[in-house]
Amino acid sequence: MNDLSPALRGVLLATLTLLSLAMLLGFWRLVRGPSAPDRVVALDLIAGVTVGMIAVYTALTGERHLLRVAMGLALISFLGTVGVARYLVKKEPR
Repeated sequence: MNDLSPALRGVLLATLTLLSLAMLLGFWRLVRGPSAPDRVVALDLIAGVTVGMIAVYTALTGERHLLRVAMGLALISFLGTVGVARYLVKKEPR
C-alpha cells in the first residue's frame, strides 16, 4: 500500500482523531439546535468533516478511488445546503 514514515502515520492518525471530535461536536449541535439554520450548518459541518476524514484515510491507506466518493459527497452536501438555505429564506415572512 503506502510506505509512510512513522511520524506521518502518527500525524494522520491524530488528524483522524481530531476530525472525529469535530464530528461529535457537529452531531451535538445538530441535536441541540436551537433553530433550523443552526441544524443546517451543523449538517454541513458533518459532511465537510466526513470529506476530510475520507481524504485523510485515503492518504493513510493509499486507496485513491475513495477521493471520487469524497468529491461526490462534497458536491451533494453543497447543493443540499444551498437548497435548504433557499427554502429557509423563502419561508421567512417579509
